[in-house]
Amino acid sequence: MRIVVNNNVSLDGVMQAPGGSEEDTRGGFAHGGWATKPSQDPEIMEAMSAGLADPGPLLFGRRTYEQFHSYWPHQTGNPFTEALNNATKYVASRTLSEPLPWENSVLLEGDAADAVAELKKEPGKDVVVLGSGELVRSLLARRLIDGFVLLIHPVVLGSGRRMFPSGGERADLRLVDTVTAARSGVVIATYEAQTV
Repeated sequence: MRIVVNNNVSLDGVMQAPGGSEEDTRGGFAHGGWATKPSQDPEIMEAMSAGLADPGPLLFGRRTYEQFHSYWPHQTGNPFTEALNNATKYVASRTLSEPLPWENSVLLEGDAADAVAELKKEPGKDVVVLGSGELVRSLLARRLIDGFVLLIHPVVLGSGRRMFPSGGERADLRLVDTVTAARSGVVIATYEAQTV
């Protein structure tokens, strides 16, 4: 399986709390909810929905898993809830225990990067990482990420948790596709990891 990160980022690389003001206020972050809501931009909605036609498994860190579980199973009238509920959800956590509360969830035991390295050996569809900044950084350090789909929003936040912080690992990427959402100005950029 390949590991592909799918995330919203600001122009200055912030990924913290794109969906709402109370989503993640760590460090006093006051800009929550900065990402364009997909339902307000048909081009983003179309691009995001395309991956739901035949979805593969998902991979979450604990915080993102808990946030998604508290919200998505209770939503209706969208193409995402059923796909998220039905998908296998791998969860990297040292504090959660089985059984996990969201259907089709599997706890990854031990070191997250070691567990993901084992997942990569299995055949199957791409495993998509949503949110989960700490997990993304640990997987980058081990060169376990095969690609990125980044929704790059035309906003500079100036503060917040970044996907690629200073002092992080180098990652050489090759651009394989771009879609520009004219209404919102969001650029959806798809990259494949290059071997250095």
